[in-house]
Amino acid sequence: MNDVSSESGARPLRVMALCLGNICRSPVAEALLRRELAAAGVEATVVSAGTGEWHVGRPADPRSQAVAAAHGLDLGGRARQLGAADFFEQDVILAMDAGNAGDARRLAPHGAEARVLLMRDFDPQGRGEDVPDPYYGGASGFEDMYEMLERSARAFAQAARGGGELRGQ
Repeated sequence: MNDVSSESGARPLRVMALCLGNICRSPVAEALLRRELAAAGVEATVVSAGTGEWHVGRPADPRSQAVAAAHGLDLGGRARQLGAADFFEQDVILAMDAGNAGDARRLAPHGAEARVLLMRDFDPQGRGEDVPDPYYGGASGFEDMYEMLERSARAFAQAARGGGELRGQ
């Protein structure tokens, strides 16, 4: 991967947050990554997608919107599905869990350029663990999700600020 430091004059870092349906975890991760990368001074573009098609075109789950709003974030996007082009248009795909990462690796076309990592590869309190899907749970699951994603996004941004290759720690 190219140098990702915005101070080096390299092109912006291209990051995708990936979950199953792109309505709960990945929209929140997208907003947090955007915020934390900007705060770290890293020039980046951030998008999100899901591996499945069920929610394409829909807004984020109201519970994700509520937890994001409670923390000053707006989830204005619409769900989209991961496509073959994403593997060439992104530098890093941050999957929310091992299942999403495995699906992304299976869907990757020959010669794919994006690195698929787990979002929590960067979480100092749960390196390599999944971000549990809160879809079938209550509000506390969405707050727990937010906290995991915030820690991970902040650590990812600090790693990106350092330039060079991004690796889960």
